[in-house]
Amino acid sequence: MKISNETKIGSLTAISITLLILGFNFLKGKKVFEHSKKIYAVFNAVEGVEVSNAVKINGLLIGNVSGITETDKDLHGIVVEINLKKDIHIPKNSVAEIQTSVINSPVIVIQKGTGTDYISSGDTLLTRDRPGLLAQVESNLNPIVGQLNGTLYSLDSLIHVVGSLFDPRTKNNFSSILANLAASTASLQVILNTQTGILARSLKNVDSFTRNLAKNNDNITETLSNLNKTSARLSNSKIEETVESIHSTMAELNKAVDKMNNSSGTLGLFLNDKKLYFSLESTSKSLNTLMDDLRMHPKRYVNISVFGKKDKSGPLMSPLGDSTSKP
Repeated sequence: MKISNETKIGSLTAISITLLILGFNFLKGKKVFEHSKKIYAVFNAVEGVEVSNAVKINGLLIGNVSGITETDKDLHGIVVEINLKKDIHIPKNSVAEIQTSVINSPVIVIQKGTGTDYISSGDTLLTRDRPGLLAQVESNLNPIVGQLNGTLYSLDSLIHVVGSLFDPRTKNNFSSILANLAASTASLQVILNTQTGILARSLKNVDSFTRNLAKNNDNITETLSNLNKTSARLSNSKIEETVESIHSTMAELNKAVDKMNNSSGTLGLFLNDKKLYFSLESTSKSLNTLMDDLRMHPKRYVNISVFGKKDKSGPLMSPLGDSTSKP
């Protein structure tokens, strides 16, 4: 059977196209005759990610990106299809994120989780948005730019101040400031003179004082020891009980004073009732008169023949004068 040239050319073209497709897929990392597992990850943004970008775990290449599609028309998310080349266990709580680089293309890195339940073909990974390299550089540069602006503003203020110093109107003030500064420096030099300066004399006095302290160190130690013993005795003494006893005594004394001030008691009546005082004074006077009359006229009260006749003179009407008070 003779094959026509057209048939040969058509067959050769079909074989060439097939080989071209297989070679292109091979160069993209796809194994032509091997079934691979596909998993998915949904990101909010996929800056720089393209089909055939690498997918790694712990730096190991485990697959590549085989497709990128949107979730809906409002673009609430972007689905990245991952073609796994290696059959490894990936926990379901693993997280995928996009890492960008200045030199290389973006890489999808999967941070392995700690679970024991592994993903299977068709499952979707958890994702985490990571700011791009330019965003990171911008966030780091923003504080530096702010500080640089502040520095430039301070430098501009300094230039204005320095320029004002050379103004003729402030030149005299600047000269007087320098003169005052020179006078202050001379005064400071006098104070700091190591021979006759005030600071030198003060240091000598301090040195003398410290030497005296060193000489009397034993006396100071003994004084502190005695003070410590005294404080220990005071702390061990029953000060609180003594104070409580004093308080109790003062309370009883206050009660006694109250009773003395109160006219209902005997002592209070004696101190406050004038009638009782005058009555007692009258009684005392009558008793003194009686005693003097008994001493002067005993026969009137005791009739004993030894004394002779009964004394019929009148009784005393007032006590006799105190003989002890006479000189």
